[in-house]
Amino acid sequence: MATFEDLRAFQRAVDLMVDVYQATENFPRHELYGLTSQLRRAACSVVSNIAEGQGRLTYGEWRQSLSNARGSLYEVQAQVVVAKRLSFLPASVGDHLRSRIRSTARALTGLINWVNHRRNEKPQTTDNR
Repeated sequence: MATFEDLRAFQRAVDLMVDVYQATENFPRHELYGLTSQLRRAACSVVSNIAEGQGRLTYGEWRQSLSNARGSLYEVQAQVVVAKRLSFLPASVGDHLRSRIRSTARALTGLINWVNHRRNEKPQTTDNR
């Protein structure tokens, strides 16, 4: 098994995180500790949970981390909706982020399915790299 850095889901999550950071640079200053911070933390959580999951000892633990990543991805999606509604994001940037979210979700779903398959196949540790 490759490292988490080689996982398509991780790479797409990093792309999303970079785009979120760039998009939130122009948010109102008074939102620095509000929506700006929350959106950035949620995007960071997606990346971190994918990486953390691979370091877990069992496929069940890895799947739980990926589930957390998926939840954070939905959080990013909801916050992008709010940011667009508040006119903090131009429509084109919001649409780009939504596209990144969908792409990340597809890759993450594929990884979750793979981990589930491996979990059902052999219930040992993930440290078989």
